[in-house]
Amino acid sequence: MENLKNPEVFVRYYESVYKDLYRYALYMLENPEDAEDVTGETVMDAYASIDKLRDPNAFRSWIFTILSNKCRRKRKEYLQKTTELPEDLRAEGDMEEAAAVRAAFAALSPEEQEIIGLKVFGGYKSHEIGEILNLNDNTVRSKIQRGLQKMRALLE
Repeated sequence: MENLKNPEVFVRYYESVYKDLYRYALYMLENPEDAEDVTGETVMDAYASIDKLRDPNAFRSWIFTILSNKCRRKRKEYLQKTTELPEDLRAEGDMEEAAAVRAAFAALSPEEQEIIGLKVFGGYKSHEIGEILNLNDNTVRSKIQRGLQKMRALLE
């Protein structure tokens, strides 16, 4: 079993999930700088509390839980400040299509965004999302289905 306290080992694990962490944060926060900040804070916090991770195989789920909590707090800050979010998100592919997908994603409730973000960007299964968010598997599946239906309707 590898020692995640070893910086080289930790970096290797982190590099395997960085892009997904950043993409998730970007879609949740809709601001590249905030996504970078939250992702960086997540890595620092994860490394500082690496002793709490008992199973290195659970690293991905564990670090996504930390990130998810940080994004949730940041979104609450947004709501309290009621500032307008920038529209300059970078996405691969067609910019119009990417903007439409972002708009449809933004139209979802914060809970739906979090669940769909974990599914799409984190690659988690329903039961894993349920564990992260303390929800029943069936509830997660129905929220994913409803959220994706809402997005589809907005994109048609």
